[in-house]
Amino acid sequence: MQFPESWLREFCNPPLSTTELAELLTMSGMEVDELRPVAPPFSGVVVAEVLSVEPHPNANKLRVCLVHTGTEQALQIVCGAANVREGLKVPCALVGAELPPTPSKEGGAQTTEPFKIKLNQLRGVNSHGMLCSAAELHLPSLDGDGLLELDPAAPVGVNIREYLQLDDTLFTLKLTPNLGHVLSVYGVAREVSALTGAPLHVAKRPRVEAALDHALPVSIEAPDLCGRFSGRIVRGVNPNARPPAWMIDRLARCGQRSISPLVDISNYVMFEWGQPSHIFDLDAMEGGLAIRWARAGEKLKLLNGQNIDLDPSIGLIADAQGPLSLAGIMGGDATAVSEHTKNIYIEAAFWWPQAVSGRSRRFNVSTDAGYRYERGVDPEQTLACIERISQLVLEICGGQMGPISDQNVPSDPKKPVSLRVARAAKVIGMPITQAQCREVLQGLGLSFEEADGVFIVFPPSWRFDLQIEEDLIEEVIRVLGFEQLPSTPPLAPVLARARPEHRRTASWVRHAMAALDYFETINFSFVEESWENNLAGNPHPIKLLNPISAPLAVMRSSLMGGLINVLRHNLARRTSRVRVFEIGRVFERDYTAPEGPLQVKGVRQPLNLGGLAFGPIVPTQWSGRERIVDFFDIKGHLEALLIPKNIRFEAAKHPALHPGRSASILLENQKVGFLGELHPRWRQLYELPSAPVLFEISLDFILDHPIPVFTGLPRQQSVWRDLAVVMPQEITHDQVIGMVRSGHPLVRSAVLFDLYKPEHQEASFHRNLAVRIELHDETQPLTEDRIDAAIERIIDLFAQQGGFLRG
Repeated sequence: MQFPESWLREFCNPPLSTTELAELLTMSGMEVDELRPVAPPFSGVVVAEVLSVEPHPNANKLRVCLVHTGTEQALQIVCGAANVREGLKVPCALVGAELPPTPSKEGGAQTTEPFKIKLNQLRGVNSHGMLCSAAELHLPSLDGDGLLELDPAAPVGVNIREYLQLDDTLFTLKLTPNLGHVLSVYGVAREVSALTGAPLHVAKRPRVEAALDHALPVSIEAPDLCGRFSGRIVRGVNPNARPPAWMIDRLARCGQRSISPLVDISNYVMFEWGQPSHIFDLDAMEGGLAIRWARAGEKLKLLNGQNIDLDPSIGLIADAQGPLSLAGIMGGDATAVSEHTKNIYIEAAFWWPQAVSGRSRRFNVSTDAGYRYERGVDPEQTLACIERISQLVLEICGGQMGPISDQNVPSDPKKPVSLRVARAAKVIGMPITQAQCREVLQGLGLSFEEADGVFIVFPPSWRFDLQIEEDLIEEVIRVLGFEQLPSTPPLAPVLARARPEHRRTASWVRHAMAALDYFETINFSFVEESWENNLAGNPHPIKLLNPISAPLAVMRSSLMGGLINVLRHNLARRTSRVRVFEIGRVFERDYTAPEGPLQVKGVRQPLNLGGLAFGPIVPTQWSGRERIVDFFDIKGHLEALLIPKNIRFEAAKHPALHPGRSASILLENQKVGFLGELHPRWRQLYELPSAPVLFEISLDFILDHPIPVFTGLPRQQSVWRDLAVVMPQEITHDQVIGMVRSGHPLVRSAVLFDLYKPEHQEASFHRNLAVRIELHDETQPLTEDRIDAAIERIIDLFAQQGGFLRG
């Protein structure tokens, strides 16, 4: 919201400088986003009157003007503006004046030097100054490229900065949605009065008496749409009258361009009092007005030329022919005032915020009226708004006024809100007295009842944000001043908590993944429901009540959807090798999960580590040989990450992974994650050129790191034996190594070092394995008898599973 400081000080003028006033507003919750002058510095410009205009003897487009600037002798000035004429009051820059630098580039650098007015000669005629346009003075005016036309009553010779109040400052406020009551100059002034105690001045104007006895009949058919509707007929207006310069200037300083006198009046009153209004062309309306919800199939052409289809969730002002205006947002094109309008209908209403909210975004329409109605407008000021508009219409456009019709729908009064002084002191964090609370409430103009340290406050009609006790507590400290809060140290001791030695941190995991050539990515916890169905096998994900967008409608139970989306994003940018990981929470239904400070009952929220690898195993090299990453490469990465944990991988199926190229990650028979190649079905669905390898594992399992234990150098020598054994095809590598390790206490380690399968054998028959076994005894040397006994025991275990020594 933007407004000039001078307009604010007409309502409330506290003894504060501009900077102090801006600081006060900011510290009270009305953040001042910008302070800037109305006009840049310039000097030597006065109000002048054109006495005569003669053609230039040597130039068709120039005029020789005789100009009165307040001195005894009139000045001769050559001017080329099309709107120069006798009797015109304009700004005149005298010889020696310095104007703002003209935006131009010389030698590539922006010109910053002021433009100096000198005695000049144009086509052989002397010119003792320059008549100025608004652009030449860098003023926010809308008079086009011609001279800036001043009010005919402007005093000649007065400094133009003084006359136009160009030393004024524009305030731009950045308001939060709960501050709808300060979306006007009067609303801000009301807050300044409460904050400073300065009196609030409101000019008393005589009431406009009705000269006509005719009123337009109005019927409020939807009380849940409109709480109050006020209006008045005016006949015989002049729609082409020129709005006064002061009104155009104030609108420009509020960021609003001048459109027409009737529209300007409506906008001016909105900025002044915060009450939007609308002026209809009465002759384009038929019958009375109905305030109702739209009917299916109805259409409306808005003032901006947009044609919209209506439905029963849209509020309307309608007549006997159909919709006239989009309630609280924008009027219709058919009843817009124009240069031919003679009779008008002025409307000011109170629309319920919930009936207007969201409708502007639906039609991609943004208006000042809708912005205010969504936050709440005072329903008690519609009559005052009609009166103020009527006064301005009568002064500027003339006409005869009809009586004001006022339809007020009975509604439940606002609920009173309690304020406990002791509670306010506790929440604010400093002593608060009952007298201070009373003074704040009185300054804000709030009605209340007081008894035993408790105030029962009755929110006024303009305060939609006062609903709970904390709202009133906020008002107390806001008015008293946040700078009054004491700087007190915390009561609780600040103690560093030592992390157990066996626990790593998430930062360690990030560094370890980066060392394995992975890049970290961060994705939304909200995902598409299809991702959960396809990639997580979760037909009933946790749905969001109010998703930030339609596709991101559920909470993720797996990190894979986000990782695949990152891969697609990179492939679209011609990245051929992708390594990404993410550490993030997943959300799973678990009705045994208790309620906690960081826990929602019935929902488990573990932290997982997910990763994806795609493309060549190494970047492009001079050798030119390229191998695509596979299951075993990523298995090696996980083993490197999880050393010295004793993990194992077991073939398993997963809804997102290739049925023959996926495995569960197990620790002591507990599943802690999975690894595998993306299923061909999903590779085709997501249009990937080849299948990436993915993994996901519980982060808590990774962070739990065994503490290394010192072991002395062995005193006895180890013995190695190699066994070549034929095992059935279904016996896995892990089972073979497990049989060797559990076969005898002397076994220290075992490793598979050869795998042989003749080409002529059936795939489901046997495999020839070669295992190297290390035997060791710390207490005494190994003998041949003990070694043979251990090997025989291992061979027996092989035989029990259908294996035998290879001949």
